[in-house]
Amino acid sequence: MVDITHKISTLRTATAKATVIVSLQATIDAVVNNLVPKGNVLEMAKTAGLFAVKNTHLSIPDCHPIPIEFTSVEYEINELSIDIIFKVKTVYKTGVEVEAMHGASIVALTMYDMLKPIDKNIEISTIKLISKEGGKSSFKNRFPSAITAAVFVCSDSIFAGDKQDRSGKIIVEKLEISGVETTHYEIIPDEIDVIQERTKAFAKENQLIIFTGGTGLSPRDVTPQALEPLLETRIPGIEEAIRSYGQERMPYSMLSRTVAGTLGNTLVLALPGSTNGAKESMDAIFPHVLHVFHILKGKNHDTN
Repeated sequence: MVDITHKISTLRTATAKATVIVSLQATIDAVVNNLVPKGNVLEMAKTAGLFAVKNTHLSIPDCHPIPIEFTSVEYEINELSIDIIFKVKTVYKTGVEVEAMHGASIVALTMYDMLKPIDKNIEISTIKLISKEGGKSSFKNRFPSAITAAVFVCSDSIFAGDKQDRSGKIIVEKLEISGVETTHYEIIPDEIDVIQERTKAFAKENQLIIFTGGTGLSPRDVTPQALEPLLETRIPGIEEAIRSYGQERMPYSMLSRTVAGTLGNTLVLALPGSTNGAKESMDAIFPHVLHVFHILKGKNHDTN
């Protein structure tokens, strides 16, 4: 199966439709009036769909086993057609469109099985996805021009040439995937005055400044101390999202002093210096954090 461990959980919804076409008005009448010999078709088919949607992963190999937290089945009868509207919701890392279509198809097959003794010309027509929400496509941020970023690696040892940088390069890669242009990348020592000077200088030309490293608890970890006096507005939600995401994957994440805030219209982030810490921090908030640039311009949360 596809690896989804890096994804965040969001509210996912999907609605699918299947159509059962019968050949006789008498068949429709039997369904509506609950006169089918095998039983109540609409309720039996709905029950079959509810069982099926919770076990989609047992039938479709690449589907992940996910918690199904809401399901509804509605019917629309039009002449000789019965439309099945199947809706599914969950809060998880992947969508539920296959689950919705699987549920709709099982409802249709159950109807076919129950109605075939009284109608030999039943047809299952289109099975399709009507809508889905909650994935990346639901939270796209569009900007008239590219967001620009400066990335700084805070590390005495890397600055001295004793180690190679990996976290900064990962951040640059992640920014590129999110459509952000990195205009400056630099390795600097763990010095408060250097960090502050770079922040003030590059905030004039970039909407985003990211520091990686210096967020731990050692005496030379000074990135938070350098940034906090400069930030005009802290954004605790970003910091909480990063730590929560990391803590689910590594129990020491709670010891990181991640910082997020604004200097003018520039978003400033201080992320962990470890390779995994930097990667997971980016996975936790990108690309959704880019919505902050709409908010800084006075737009609301519904604006893309």
